[in-house]
Amino acid sequence: MRLYLPATLELLEQWHDAGSVPDADEAFEAPDDTEEGEYAALMSAADASTALAGRGGRRVVLVLEGGSAPYPISRWAAVHADGADRAADADPDDDLAWFAVQEIADLR
Repeated sequence: MRLYLPATLELLEQWHDAGSVPDADEAFEAPDDTEEGEYAALMSAADASTALAGRGGRRVVLVLEGGSAPYPISRWAAVHADGADRAADADPDDDLAWFAVQEIADLR
């Protein structure tokens, strides 16, 4: 089971520096293991990230391997985020780019 946690770049940096996510109460879980179910959870988390980041902010979603909190980096599967050149009026349905956990520093 994967969880899709909405975030901001600042939150992602805090969690990365701490080495874990303390809880994932706001995470979205796919309704099933299909690609469509996973995509729906990802985009729901992206919408929630928009609310966290504010207008024009970059959407960020941290993908966690399921289980209970806390979520150490070893259970982080990937990060999905808008590119650095995202315009304030970008379409909220645009796909997010995929980043490996090792690339988090490059997002800043």
